[in-house]
Amino acid sequence: MAQPQLRIAVAGAGLIGQAHIALALASPDFTLAAVVDPTPSAASAQAVARAGVPLLGSLDELLARERLDAIVLATPNALHVPQAVQCLGAGLAVLLEKPIAPTVAEGEGLVRLVQERRGRLLIGHHRAHSPIMAKARAVVASGQLGRLVSVMGSATFLKPDHYFDDGPWRREPGGGPILINMIHEVHNLRLLCGEITAVQAIASNAVRGFAVEDSVAIGLQFASGVLGNFMLSDTAASARNWEHTSQENKAYPSYDDEDCYVLAGTNGSLSIPTMRLKTYPRPEERSWWKPFETGVVGLVREDPLRRQLAHFAQVTRGAAEPLVSAHDGLQNLRVTEAIVQAARTGQTVRLD
Repeated sequence: MAQPQLRIAVAGAGLIGQAHIALALASPDFTLAAVVDPTPSAASAQAVARAGVPLLGSLDELLARERLDAIVLATPNALHVPQAVQCLGAGLAVLLEKPIAPTVAEGEGLVRLVQERRGRLLIGHHRAHSPIMAKARAVVASGQLGRLVSVMGSATFLKPDHYFDDGPWRREPGGGPILINMIHEVHNLRLLCGEITAVQAIASNAVRGFAVEDSVAIGLQFASGVLGNFMLSDTAASARNWEHTSQENKAYPSYDDEDCYVLAGTNGSLSIPTMRLKTYPRPEERSWWKPFETGVVGLVREDPLRRQLAHFAQVTRGAAEPLVSAHDGLQNLRVTEAIVQAARTGQTVRLD
């Protein structure tokens, strides 16, 4: 028997907010009640008009006039914590876009509040809902790779000049790929290899010369003993990144001959997201002189944002715990801040 639709609002009508608006309109679980944006752009206003719902100027106005079950907060980072606190206090389930907070200290406060109030808070690390990640984790758990030894990863891509002209703050500290892009990668790496316990990093701004990094080489240590290296750059003309390889965001071109992660264990390796698998057929005869058995792990690709919203409906109804909890969001932020610190100081930064 079909359950009644839940009433949801979206705060923030930028690019990601517009994606949430479209998904809410198409969702069998939700009905979109309103959108909040105090300073909508022309494109944002047009998107809301097409949706046929009220465009409101504040959360106060929204909560005063609408009966809601849930809300998506796709607002600027500085607003994440106070808006999440306000919406949780109003009894709403909250899908909060990453990062959980601008700083670890603020994130810790939000985690405590969620625990105390048993709040329903899902952090929007949408790649956690990707079938690619689910299949990769299943391969690791199956033991086909043996004991996991290493991970090699990259997020190398070229952001155009107008990206920085449109947002001059992106030329300043805090606007570089560590805080904007790496937090996605941190969550994927934690899903695949476990908790990160130490990081090292070397950053460069040699290409653009801005006050913020444009490229970073990162070393990672995991609690399991796995070691990793990661190359991050928003000025490297390369397709070795999630957007160009996963085929999940149709706004980007796709290349099926590239990968962004390679996991290696004592019995084989898995390249992600092509899912090319190389393993020794006889573990007792493992050797670099012996050939691998090769294959491709089958999977069905689906939009992780759509899957995230379906999961959020279950969280809203109290039928599921958040796949990406407030604690997860805080851990991702801790690691990202540690990378910034390691790049600034040249020291190994250890995470408790």
